[in-house]
Amino acid sequence: MRRRIVLFIIITLCFLLQTTLFKTLSFANISPNLLIIAVSSFGFMRGKKEGLWVGFFCGLLIDIFCGKYIGLYALIYMYIGFINGLFQKRFYPDDIKLPMLLIGGSDLFYNLVVYFFMFLLRGRFSFLYYLKSIIIPEFVYTMVISILLYLAFLKVNQKLEAHEKRRAKKFDL
Repeated sequence: MRRRIVLFIIITLCFLLQTTLFKTLSFANISPNLLIIAVSSFGFMRGKKEGLWVGFFCGLLIDIFCGKYIGLYALIYMYIGFINGLFQKRFYPDDIKLPMLLIGGSDLFYNLVVYFFMFLLRGRFSFLYYLKSIIIPEFVYTMVISILLYLAFLKVNQKLEAHEKRRAKKFDL
């Protein structure tokens, strides 16, 4: 129960920061995608099932408050959480290279899928412009922010796991 409450707070906080504070701190109208960092991190640390659910709720928040279509972002974020959850067996808390690679790959995947559904299917074929002006700057900004945010999520996850282990020992005979 504690994990769900903490995840709800983290998702809400990331959503609020992404849609308010980082929109005002944007460079050339580009802001980091904090929800991608949260989905990728928790999918990677906790597995595909939790990554899928965290991704669904993050995407649903985007759909409800910012999206044109209900379900598109929820589906994209769900896939991102699930795919990152497949790498849980390779999770080592001391290694930061693989999480950064997964967060960067998730951000690129997200932007390519959004380009495909929002622009390419509507006949806008200026991919190089979209790549130069949106995908690459958002990727760089997200990667810079993800270094600090991933470490914070890692600490939260370690504290939650320590609490869950202490609680499990109470019930052992």
